[in-house]
Amino acid sequence: MTAIAAASPRFEATISSRMIFLFAAACGLIAANLYYAQPLIGPISAALGLAPQAAGLIVTMTQIGYGVGLLLIVPLGDLVENRRLILIVVSLGALALLAAAFSTRPLPFLAAMLCVGFGSVAVQILIPFAAHLAPDAARGRVVGNVTMGLMLGVMLSRPVSSFVTAFSSWHVIYLGSAFAMVALALVLGWALPVRRPNARLHYGELLLSMAELIRTTPILRRRALYHSCLFGAFSLFWTTTPLLLAGPHFGFTQRGIALFALAGVAGAIAAPLAGRVADRDWSRPATGLAMLFAACAFLLTHIARTGSPLSLALLVGAAILLDFGVQANLVLGYRALFLLGAAYRSRINGIYMASFFTAGALGSALGAWAYAEGGWPLASWIGFALPIIALLSFVAAEPRRMTTASR
Repeated sequence: MTAIAAASPRFEATISSRMIFLFAAACGLIAANLYYAQPLIGPISAALGLAPQAAGLIVTMTQIGYGVGLLLIVPLGDLVENRRLILIVVSLGALALLAAAFSTRPLPFLAAMLCVGFGSVAVQILIPFAAHLAPDAARGRVVGNVTMGLMLGVMLSRPVSSFVTAFSSWHVIYLGSAFAMVALALVLGWALPVRRPNARLHYGELLLSMAELIRTTPILRRRALYHSCLFGAFSLFWTTTPLLLAGPHFGFTQRGIALFALAGVAGAIAAPLAGRVADRDWSRPATGLAMLFAACAFLLTHIARTGSPLSLALLVGAAILLDFGVQANLVLGYRALFLLGAAYRSRINGIYMASFFTAGALGSALGAWAYAEGGWPLASWIGFALPIIALLSFVAAEPRRMTTASR
């Protein structure tokens, strides 16, 4: 692959357990902002006056904002001082959360959610930052542990938002998170080291270089495709299952949906496990298994009659299996891409994340539409097809893989 940016400054190849914990906690708190609304699209859309067919826009707008930020903000991690950039983006997210908390009409709320997504890309500046600080032999472990914090934030955000809404209002979620972002910015400003990249590009050149990275980096294209399919399925599942559980077959309250969402937390353990597997150069079989797990999760939901106790147990198992596969594949992709070089690590991460978060936005919108048109059967078969597409692409690309790093 062609080197596009100047070398980054040298770091001492070490990172303390305390610093890893800080990175993980920060990623979890920030990433949660993207998912608080996912189990609440019913009550939020009703309060705002959104039609059921448009309810998916509540999640979709957040993910679109996140995707735009990944392309326009995250690459700046290769150009400007990282700590300052993180603090600016986190502060922007806090302001957007405040706007969401006080919104009472659809348009202002959707605009605020777009900005919430934009302000949440600080996560994807923090993860390459942690990778810069990690020694090569432990980079997968460090990234896996930080990603586990991110995924715990994602998984816990759903039950937290459901529980808080059950006892008060969804407005409280966004108000509380805004204050949490302010506190986090203060801690990060005090604790993070300074990192100034050596790149001598203008911002326009930096963005244009991303097209060259896509053109000259086959592994980036492959990994982006694989995780786009899996993350699209993930977003579809977690957008539609609250609607299924609240419907006539199960009749769950918001508290019941919150308890169901806790099942996804178990999938977060995949991140550190996948990091260790990648450090042992076992990425190829692990990638295939991750895709199979995601596909089989949707098949589980068709074994029993919808609404029966067995179908509920299988739905819980499907949530765990799907989240495990998606998180494992994410970390395996991180590990492979971060081996390509520190000088363009932020740009590669921005491209990778933007591709599959765009797919996630489409998955949320498609899931809400499919559920409105054909219920869980239509939505789940679409969800099953996505990891199968990833698996077929993975198998087709196998003969062209020449090195472990490219897997």
